[in-house]
Amino acid sequence: MKVSGRPTRTIWPSADGTAVEIIDQTRLPHAFAIVRLATLDEAARAIRAMLVRGAPLIGATAAWGLWLAMRADPSDAALARAHAALLATRPTAVNLRWALDRCRARLGVLPPAGRPAAARELAVTICDEDVVLNQGIATAGLPLIRAIAVRKAHGARINILTHCNAGWLATVDIGTATAPIYAAHHAGLPVHVWVDETRPRNQGASLTAWELLNEGVPHTVIADNAGGHLMQRGEVDLVMVGTDRVTATGDVCNKIGTYLKALAARDNAVPFYVAAPSPSIDWTLRDGLKEIPIEERSEQEMSQLSGRLANGTVATISLLPEGSAAANPAFDVTPARLVTGLITERGVCAATAAGLGKLFPEHVAV
Repeated sequence: MKVSGRPTRTIWPSADGTAVEIIDQTRLPHAFAIVRLATLDEAARAIRAMLVRGAPLIGATAAWGLWLAMRADPSDAALARAHAALLATRPTAVNLRWALDRCRARLGVLPPAGRPAAARELAVTICDEDVVLNQGIATAGLPLIRAIAVRKAHGARINILTHCNAGWLATVDIGTATAPIYAAHHAGLPVHVWVDETRPRNQGASLTAWELLNEGVPHTVIADNAGGHLMQRGEVDLVMVGTDRVTATGDVCNKIGTYLKALAARDNAVPFYVAAPSPSIDWTLRDGLKEIPIEERSEQEMSQLSGRLANGTVATISLLPEGSAAANPAFDVTPARLVTGLITERGVCAATAAGLGKLFPEHVAV
């Protein structure tokens, strides 16, 4: 996608071939900063501190982190330590485990001397595959938006509500939930995006709005709790969100507040779709409420807020009374019954075991 008109990915190998570079997403939207990751510890910190975030990008960064680890020490012990260290950074997004297990399986059968080159090759492959997967989601999801355009008056605005950031900043490029939106915009459809701010980290306001602005997609930032009101007024045609993990039965784990959007959508007969690339599907789980680990993040994210002052400086302020406790669950689970459909790179399916099985028969138990 574009940054100031220039095509850009979220992660890429450095020109000197000794590191990987990322966009520091904690600095957006007020500053576009590039950070160099040269060690395993730096890669792990980038994931944990959310310099990179979004399930697909977390997985890609972990793959590069293993490469950095193998450059320093390609031994069996170092491979095991690096896998464990990266896996511990964030618990909810299944792409992290998927990428790490894939890398470990590939590297573990190689002699240590061959691991650094193989790790780099696999990290590049995982990144390139992510772009292809997201292009597939764009292709699969575009007809949903076209169908709305046909039903509405010619040229009438198509209002799509998103939650959190499932754009290209959450992936290597293009995005998941935003992929069909970008495709519709580039096809000339009159899309408009309602962008949830998504407290406490405001990733909708800080990240989704920033990337939509750079791509020229009309959008309006709204408070988290405005979505239901807009649905009641008939001002939302479609809800499209991403996911950090989907169970084999179609339960969806995503940014906290997604469940409430699904409830509002069901009450107002608004279609609720989840963009789910196949690495985000956890075929080992069947009950999202019981089995998906929900990350509890720092109280500080709730109690403090950063923003740009009138003089241009960026400052952090306190929001809560001193001494008040805060809870910060980062995700919630939306039951499959509230999901209209899952948009994958292989097409759109019902959020059920049978629906997923039709698109991914290789995962159906015989």
